Amino acid sequence: HAKQAGANATLHVTGYYNKPSQEGQYRHFMTIADSVDLPIVLYNIPPRCVVGLEIETIVRLAEHPNIVAIKEATGSFELASEIVERTDLTVISGDDALTLPLISIGAKGVISVASNLLPDRVRALTDAGLADDVAASRPIHAELFPLCKACLKLAVNPVTIKTAMQLAGRDSGEVRSPLWKMDEAGRAELGELLKQYGVMS
Repeated sequence: HAKQAGANATLHVTGYYNKPSQEGQYRHFMTIADSVDLPIVLYNIPPRCVVGLEIETIVRLAEHPNIVAIKEATGSFELASEIVERTDLTVISGDDALTLPLISIGAKGVISVASNLLPDRVRALTDAGLADDVAASRPIHAELFPLCKACLKLAVNPVTIKTAMQLAGRDSGEVRSPLWKMDEAGRAELGELLKQYGVMS
């Protein structure tokens, strides 16, 4: 369905709730990769799914021609380094605050929350990081860091970024149940932060 709808790749989280084994996850992703001629991006985020993909499983999955990238959100630079060194997968940061550090060890970009609000700054950070321009990339990282931190601190993602978009006049719709809107204290703190970025008057 995704391919017929025009998707040029798909993003897949690990199996959540049931806590599947590494072999179970391997077979799950291989079944998907064997079934659809569409590039697949693995999404490794144990804090959300409880289980993650271990390096040996990632190495095995990387052998499939349809599995082309991994969104790394474990926070482990050791794991990210091993993926870069042992596979041909494109490593993509899954955490805005870690984009620059991950690029420094071989990641190629970010699937970003902050880019919904400040796409030009996230693009500038990524471009400078990939060009090994430390003098340009570090100030942008420092500039974006408070927003990256707020997106995870003030409420669970995506509540904060949806609220920020609303406050900036780019409402992306209500959050869906069981998520709930941000409380007034959080909205006030977020509003003050957005003023610093010039996206809210």
